Order: sequence, then structure tokens, then C-alpha cells
Amino acid sequence: MGQRFGLELSDSLQTDCAPLNKMVHAVLDKVGPQVALLRDPTRGGLGTVLKEIADQSQVGIKVEETAIPIHAEVQSVCDILGYLANEGKVVLVVEPEVTDEVLQVLHGFEEGKEAVLIGKTLDKNIGKVGLQTAIGGVRLVDLLGEDQVPRIC
Repeated sequence: MGQRFGLELSDSLQTDCAPLNKMVHAVLDKVGPQVALLRDPTRGGLGTVLKEIADQSQVGIKVEETAIPIHAEVQSVCDILGYLANEGKVVLVVEPEVTDEVLQVLHGFEEGKEAVLIGKTLDKNIGKVGLQTAIGGVRLVDLLGEDQVPRIC
């Protein structure tokens, strides 16, 4: 995307495209039915995926903005270009009691070394996603809209 728009970007920016099948299979082998769902956030982004989950599963979701791992150089490029695809990630919703086990499995893979718990589902605020912001407020997250994140490749 940087090349398309004539931007000189740092060499530290690397593609995040990655095969996740072995990592996902390892999680399923470890905790199986305690994984409620898995989603690929590539095209709609994390916010859209979480909003779809909240709507389809009839739960509320609270996400901690400061828990979402975004590298500073990636944030800088997004500030310039807007939303970008993130093609090497997976969103997992698991039973709370297996969270630590799942994170331990994910951390055993290069693709999952930065995996973190970013939020939790709620029995209230059905269909809503609240982002607890770094400054203490809560912002509602909605679907990205008609223009999905552009494909890079």
C-alpha cells in the first residue's frame, strides 16, 4: 500500500501474512469444545468481526483498547492510509477457564507469540461492542461499512 501511494516506509514493517492452521489445530487439540468460535478479521477488521460476533451470538463484548497489540510503525501507517488488512491473525472466543491454556499454546508458535486477551463477552448490552479507551471512556464499535478493508495482494 505504501508503494501504491509513494510512501517511504521503514524496513521494520514486515508482512503479517501467515499460515495459522497448525496453531489453530494445536488450540483445538488442547481445549477442543471450549473454543466457541474462530474468525479471520482480515477484510472487515477486528471491530467488524467483534460486532458480528456480538450480533450473531447475542452477547455484549467489552474490549480493552490498550490490550490490542498494535506496533507503533503500523499505527503510523494506518494514521496516514486509514484501515489496512491484517492477514495473519485469528480471533478466538473461548471459555474463560481455558484462556491461559489457549494463550500458552498460541505463544508456542511464532505466529501467536503476541497473542493476548483483549476482552470478554457480557450477558448485557446484547449486540453491542464497547471499546474501553486508553483515556477511560467507552466507545461503541460498529461494522466497518460498505467499503471493506482493501486487499493488499
